[in-house]
Parts: sequence; structure tokens; C-alpha cells
Amino acid sequence: MTTMTLQSSGTLSIGSSELEYRMIGPTPDKAPTIVMLHEGLGSVGLWGDFPEKLQAATGAGVFVYSRAGYGNSSPVALPRRPDYMHVEALEVLPKLLDAIGFRRGLLLGHSDGASIATIYAGGIQDHRVRGLMLIAPHFVVEDISIQSIAKIKDTYAATDLRAKLARWHKDVDNAFRGWNDAWLDPQFRDWDISESLAYVRVPVEIIQGADDQYGTLRQIEIAQAECYCPVDTTIIPGAGHSPHREAPDVTLKAAADFANRLLSLHGEGALERAA
Repeated sequence: MTTMTLQSSGTLSIGSSELEYRMIGPTPDKAPTIVMLHEGLGSVGLWGDFPEKLQAATGAGVFVYSRAGYGNSSPVALPRRPDYMHVEALEVLPKLLDAIGFRRGLLLGHSDGASIATIYAGGIQDHRVRGLMLIAPHFVVEDISIQSIAKIKDTYAATDLRAKLARWHKDVDNAFRGWNDAWLDPQFRDWDISESLAYVRVPVEIIQGADDQYGTLRQIEIAQAECYCPVDTTIIPGAGHSPHREAPDVTLKAAADFANRLLSLHGEGALERAA
């Protein structure tokens, strides 16, 4: 795939989809890149100013995109299949990384995005990826996950949640149903990516809210049991499923410290590049 010239924002053609993106800081040919993968209801815009803060704290370029079905990207055909995260990780993400000219850096994922990053690192031994930063990851389906996702389905139907989400998605029903229906599909209860963890060959940082309504600390325990690579953990008291929004300073410090440490080990930290 031909490498594209990245602007500060734009769209990227991957297969039949047009994916919106933002590029903050230096492009992949100039510095390491942190590629951010959003949650199951996320988008470029829903990251808020966290990408800018992460860029400032690391000196790395930060690439953020909306997967198909989210934000201003192309919609997807519904219903999504239970293996939709594997498709994103093993079919879409490799093409995207090549298209942007990714040379070295880290993957940072939140929720579904963290699962996608894990599947990618476990399924594709990509020497360009120095580490994984996983915010509220899912490796298996827990009862608390299904209960909360069933509850938010009712909230979406009965409250102004749909209107609020419509600020961030041009086809809000496509975004919501694509995620919600897939997780509530009875077949999805068997979804389990813990095996992928055993094939991850780079350090991992897991950032988890202690009060996460979509997952418990069992997810961290699974990573610690399955990974042969180092697993650092940051558990944030009082934070729920989105610690980068609920406890942004703590989350930013954990992510930036981890990224800077790994990039420095490879001689690619901000200080090394400034020398």
C-alpha cells in the first residue's frame, strides 16, 4: 500500500471505507508514533484533548482515527459479527499502519480499542510496535460487562443519550447498534482473546479504573497470568470505565511515563531526538 501524506486531519481510504483521522505532532517519518484506538462508542472527537496532552508529554506523534461505523468514518453493515474486533485487528489495522507510514511506536487502546491492540500484537509480530498501553481492556466477557451493556441499551432508548452521542457520530444508530448488538449477541459470551496475550512480545501497561462498570480487575489478572512479557498496572481509585476522562492527570502520567521509558530504551525518547 502506498504511504499517504498525512495532514493534521483528513480521511484515509482503507478497503471500501473512508476513515477520519487526526495527526498531532510529528509525522511517522519524523518521530515515533502513538496510534490510538478508541472504545466501542468512541471516535476521534471523543478523545477530547487527551491526544494533544499525550503528544506534549512524550514528543511522539499521535495518530487518532475513527473505525468504520464511528465518528465521521463510513458506516458499517449491521449486525456486526462476533469476531468484529479480530477483523479490525488483523485485516484493517495492518493496512492502516502501512498507509500512514508507521515506522515505530506504540499502540494505545481503550476498551474495544485495547482488545483490538492486544489481538494485533498477539497475532502479528510487528517489530515496529514497542509496547501496548491498554485502558480498561477486555480479554474475556464478564457478567458485569453484559449487564452494563444491556442497561445502556435501555438508556439509549429512553433518555437523551442518543442526542449526546450524535454530537460525535454522523450515523449514531450505526455506531451504537454495531457495538451494543454485537456484545449482547448470545454467541458473544464465548468471546475470549486471552490466548492472544501469550503471543504478545512487548511490554504492556494496563490502566484500569477501580470502579469500572464494564469490567473487573479479573482482566488484569488474566493478562498477568497469560503474558510472558512485562505487565505494568495502574489502578485508579474512584475512576470508572474511562479514566482518561475521569482521572486525566493520573492516566496521562501513567501512559506518558510508560511510553517515554520504552522509547528511551530504543534511543527514541524526546531527549534523544532533541540531542
